[in-house]
Amino acid sequence: MSTRSLFAPKVDIPRGASLALGTGSVAVLIGFWCLLTYGGFTPPDFLAAPDRVLAAGIKRIGDLSLFRHIGSSLTVILSGFLLASIPAVPLGILMGSFRAVQAAIEPITGFMRYIPVSALIPLLILWIGIGIEQKIMVIFLGTFFQQLILISDVSARVSKDLIDCAYTLGASRRQVVQRILFPACMPGVLDNLRVTMGWAWTYLVVAELVAADSGLGYMILNAMRGLFTDVILLGVFTIGVLGLITDFLFKLLRQRLLSWSADL
Repeated sequence: MSTRSLFAPKVDIPRGASLALGTGSVAVLIGFWCLLTYGGFTPPDFLAAPDRVLAAGIKRIGDLSLFRHIGSSLTVILSGFLLASIPAVPLGILMGSFRAVQAAIEPITGFMRYIPVSALIPLLILWIGIGIEQKIMVIFLGTFFQQLILISDVSARVSKDLIDCAYTLGASRRQVVQRILFPACMPGVLDNLRVTMGWAWTYLVVAELVAADSGLGYMILNAMRGLFTDVILLGVFTIGVLGLITDFLFKLLRQRLLSWSADL
């Protein structure tokens, strides 16, 4: 495949070329990291070398502490994300399709999605306490209102011609919602859930900011107090890898459940 074809807009490239480009970009980043650390351009307390991060990972895998932190963070992330997504999907679809629902929900949604979640932590501590419930609520608040807006936009873009045709063929309002509106929204809904799952991971450190004794965010914050940049980077890389895994799972779910929408 020629270079000209390789960089043509919206043209598929061979799997080998895609793998080579991805591997090359990662290799360049790691090479730059090695240059900064092994070349003496940055002090160890400012940026740990790759071998120190690897040693920190091996140590924490050996004593199983890394898996304990991962399990704690996954519990918080998945619980908060599911609690947000289960009501956000139907509400968002209805909000984008029914003006009455939009009028009732949009003012609250528009207000809440601009409030930093970190600003609500003192109130959450007063109302809920400092247990896992408070951390789950941070993830919930960080994703729920964003999901509502994104999913309502997906629903609003569904062609009205589809709905009019269904009514013309004798469908009831319930059938239109169940058999036309919801299926038409599902590709966009899954794409937006994948995006907001990424946001949920970014709120993890904030969620584990107060009174945590485990979790990747706790591990990063605890290491920051002692300037252990190797452990900080280990936590950051672990979150990145877990994020990539969840992103892949969402893509796989879309391909399996909504294969008819692959070209949408």
